[in-house]
Amino acid sequence: MTTIDATHAPDLQSWVSSANDPASDFPLQNLPFGRFRLEADADWRIGVAIGDQVLDLRAAGLIDSNDMNRLMRLLPEARRSLRHAMVEGLRAGSPQQAKFQAALHVQAEVELGLPCEIGDYTDFYTSIHHATTIGKQLRPDNPLLPNYKWVPIGYHGRASSIQPSGASFHRPNGQTKAPDQDVPSFGPCRRLDYELELGLVVGRPNPLGQPIAMAQAEDHVFGVALFNDWSARDVQGWEYQPLGPFLSKNFASTLSPWVVTLDALAPFRAPFSRPEGDPEPLDYLVSPANTAQGAIDIELEVWLQTAQMRAAGHAGDKLSQSNYRDAYWTVAQLVAHHTVNGCNLRAGDLFGTGTLSGPKPEQGGSLMELSTGGKKPFTLSSGETRTYLEDGDTVILRGYCVRDGFRRIGFGECRGTVLPAVRF
Repeated sequence: MTTIDATHAPDLQSWVSSANDPASDFPLQNLPFGRFRLEADADWRIGVAIGDQVLDLRAAGLIDSNDMNRLMRLLPEARRSLRHAMVEGLRAGSPQQAKFQAALHVQAEVELGLPCEIGDYTDFYTSIHHATTIGKQLRPDNPLLPNYKWVPIGYHGRASSIQPSGASFHRPNGQTKAPDQDVPSFGPCRRLDYELELGLVVGRPNPLGQPIAMAQAEDHVFGVALFNDWSARDVQGWEYQPLGPFLSKNFASTLSPWVVTLDALAPFRAPFSRPEGDPEPLDYLVSPANTAQGAIDIELEVWLQTAQMRAAGHAGDKLSQSNYRDAYWTVAQLVAHHTVNGCNLRAGDLFGTGTLSGPKPEQGGSLMELSTGGKKPFTLSSGETRTYLEDGDTVILRGYCVRDGFRRIGFGECRGTVLPAVRF
């Protein structure tokens, strides 16, 4: 479990002046990791975000390789030593300023990609509010299935179609069946949705056959990013029984470029507890540290910018806001459960948290919730209406942490745009 130390001090200032702006997502106390390149055909480099700049870690002499998956395998102590070295070199008055300054690039002038090479991808279902709301639409008399409060539900997704923030994707084609039709039909998805999620990036691997205990679970997680698991709801409704999602989920997912480390998130931890009357997790999903600070206070927002808004220079409308602390299962519990049967994780594996919705109707993390399954259209500030996404729509996810006595830190943004379906 991470601890608060001198790198979190709120009065720390950087010689990178943009990092000292209180509104910056990337102050000295954050330093999230990602990959960038200076031109399209160049090799990816490892960098950290500092204000509106990115620091090339190898050029600064902090690492000897641009293999991000190798870096993520560092032991927790080595990771923290690297964090302290970065803070020391970037702090105001550092004797290393000249050396580090030569390794800086303007973020807006580099290409940001996926933060690492992603191996396997598992999507969980950690929001009880999302599960209950969707369950009410599908099973009004039995919205929450009996296993939900006992076992972290998940499915194995498709890593090959995970895209970096800023990429566009085509509306998927698929097979659907309308309630009033006897046979299914094929064509473009009509109920395209987003899902507000976080992506948990695995760092330390475990050997096949060796479960990871709760006490060590977070040592295997490198950090947290924003994640949008796009969903074709009409395709999903026809295909998901009996084996769960397939083509409705594997056509595209979007991951933000910056991974905020668990070390940076230390000031924003909170106690984890279940609502009164709910069963306590089984013993393998319990630890004193998880009870004391297993939750993480991350504010999350969803913004929608239509093509019409974009043409008018409109930044978009905020559709909803929720918080990761409301999740029913924690980071450590997901790792422990995923490996309890002996499953081996590898550096670069990605866990999606599942849609993160709040307890109020307006805190839904998907359009399926906000439009009640498409039955209740809502009006945007541009006068346009939506139930599900239309071609040209851009969805932007944002996240940040705020706590009295500490610097605000952010996650940047996770942005994706819908293109028309490919015609056969």
